[in-house]
Parts: sequence; structure tokens; C-alpha cells
Amino acid sequence: MALIVQKYGGTSVGTVEKIKAVATKVIDSYKKGDRMVVVLSAMAGKTDGLIKLARQVASEPDPREMDVLLATGEQESVALFSMAVKDMGFEAQSMLGFQIAIHTDHIFGRAKINQVETDRILKALDEKKIVAIAGFQGLDEKGDITTLGRGGSDTTAVAIAAAVKADRCEIFKDDVEGIYTTNPDVCPKAKKMDTISYEEMLEMASLGAKVLEIRAVEFAMKYNVPVYVRSTFSDKRGTMVVAETKDMEKVLVSGVAYSKNESRVTIRKVPDRPGIASGIFQPVFESGIVVDMIVQNTSEDGSTDITFTVPKPDFYRTMKLVSQVAQDIGAEKVLGDEDIAKVSIVGVGMRTHAGVANRMFAALAAENINIMMISTSEIKISVVIEAKYLELAVRTLHKTFGLDDETKGE
Repeated sequence: MALIVQKYGGTSVGTVEKIKAVATKVIDSYKKGDRMVVVLSAMAGKTDGLIKLARQVASEPDPREMDVLLATGEQESVALFSMAVKDMGFEAQSMLGFQIAIHTDHIFGRAKINQVETDRILKALDEKKIVAIAGFQGLDEKGDITTLGRGGSDTTAVAIAAAVKADRCEIFKDDVEGIYTTNPDVCPKAKKMDTISYEEMLEMASLGAKVLEIRAVEFAMKYNVPVYVRSTFSDKRGTMVVAETKDMEKVLVSGVAYSKNESRVTIRKVPDRPGIASGIFQPVFESGIVVDMIVQNTSEDGSTDITFTVPKPDFYRTMKLVSQVAQDIGAEKVLGDEDIAKVSIVGVGMRTHAGVANRMFAALAAENINIMMISTSEIKISVVIEAKYLELAVRTLHKTFGLDDETKGE
């Protein structure tokens, strides 16, 4: 008898009919003898509707009250799901984040989970009940409701699985059947992978792949929770996210990730003296803006050019902050560019193989794609290129590293 945590997204429970279908799927596993914990998102469109409603009554809704409001979406889902299960003749119990309790920090709208209590969940399971848990929410040290941000239900599911020591956590998706070597919409030859390591998935998620929320992968990796990504509407085999094995190192590159959400800032002719970099980036960091890639070039006259990337939504705010700093330190000027993209190759096999970067750069050069910036780690290489070459770059790298193989992932 296995203990399984399943998570269903908003589209999977987007209508009453779909909620009933999910209830039937869960009951099928329950009837096989599995103990079932189900984490649900709000019904499709519900969260956006609540945000719109809040902005009709307040131009800048209070963060605490916004979390109280948004948490009602998942409350609706788990209540309806539990009703459906009971109507089918089985026992179910819905639980909200504060009832369990899922303890978080106090950052409204993007809280992080600190601890999950399990007594109430395990008691309900011992009573042979299917447990339905509201995703995306918890409570802080003051007892206030918090939410985890977009994609937070994935994180809830993996955190619950880790806490109750589940045999596996199944993440059901309504738009894909698993994790692919890249986005099939960009590269039609993308293949579904049977397995991927935690580290590879963490890199893929951080580099733009949207199949799993990055914090969910971090929890899975930390607590060694096997995560199975599969389709809500298909019984086809999905993808297992597991600890790295020796066989995984035989594959040089596992996937190609990309992000269109990038912008570039360059400060020209920065005085080259101690502490100058700290002075430039301090106001950026204090504003909560995440800086990704950084390149520094020294000129013959002793000055330097500093170039870095930030998320595109933060571009204009960053330009304003950096322009003020540039004026204060006597830099020549600040340049900005939103017409860029980041493309990355990921694979644990890079640890034991040489020449990977050269193959990547040569493949892009053959297509006349200019590389503006480069960043590397043990298992990934990322480059910044012009946005117009993004799809060509993805397809080129996918082919270069053998990911077009028709047998891969089958």
C-alpha cells in the first residue's frame, strides 16, 4: 500500500465535470489500496478573476487582504472535490493551509514554506479518508494567511509529500504529458524524457522551463521525493524526476531551455576602483531585482564596461536606478536592450565530457547567431543572443546534441 500525493492544476479542475473526472481518477487509485493525498489549485481563471475584483475596489490592494482573498480559490476547489468524492460513496476531507498547518514566512504573495505539520493529515489517512489539501497557501507566525505565488501548488504538493514521507508525488499537467527535451511548440522534434535528475530539472526550471515550479524541485531534491510528471487527460507514461544515476552521465545534454523574459543593461566606462561594483548593484538588489548574468570588460584607459541581465518586467526600474548611480560615480552612459533571449543546454553528462561549450558555440556560429554573453555551471551553459534568433538557436542546439533522435524518450 503506497502513500501517494497527487497535484492537479487549475485547468484540470476548471469545471464541475473536470472536478468529477479528477475525483474518479483519484478514487481509482484509492480502490487499488493506495493512501491518497490530493493537492488542488483554484479553478482555471479564478485567481485572475479575484485579482481583477480586488483592483476594482482598491488601486493598490493591501497585500495581507489580497492573500486572504486569493486563498479562497483553492478553498472552493478542495470543497467541491471532497463533495464529489463523497457523492461517489467514498470518504474525503478537505483541509486548508492554516488547518494543517503549513507554516511559511511572512512575505505576502510569495511566501516560502518553513514547516509542514502532519498530524491531521496522517489521522485522516488512518481513518481511510482521501485528503484534499488547498495548494498555494499557508500561514505565517502571526497566524495570517499567506500565499506562495504563481505555481505555488506544485510547491505545496512536494512539501506535503516530503513531510508525510510519501512514496511519490504525482504532478498532473493538462497541457503536457511529461518533461520534454525542449518546448515542442518551438522544436517539433522535442521528445518526452522518461527520467531527469533533480539537478537537471532545477536548472531547466531556473532557465525558463515552466513544467515545474523551481521551489517544488528544490524541495524534491532536498528531501529526495520522487516526482512523477504526467498528463491529467492521458494514461501515457510521464517523466520521473529522481536523484542522479550513473546512466544519466552517459547523456551529454538532456535538454535545451530558453527564456524570452530577459533584458540587458550596460554601463559604459565605469571607473575601475575597489567597491564600485558593490555601489552599482546595491540599489538594484535592495529593490528586490534579480540579476542573472554579469560580464565586466576592462578598457585600455583603465575604465570598465559592466553588462548584466535582469528580468524584462524589471528593465525600466533597473535603468532608472543604474542611471542615477552612473551619474554619481562618473560613468559615461547607460545602455539598455530588451530585444534579447537566453538559450541554455543542460545535462549532468557535462561534468565528465570536454568540449561541450565549443560544440555549442560552433553550432550557433554556423547559423550566424552572435553570442553576446556567456554563463556556465557544472551542468549547464547559457548564452544571450538576439531575440529574433531564439527559435533557430533552440532547434540548432537540439539537433547538435542528438536530441532529435526519434527513439529518445519513447
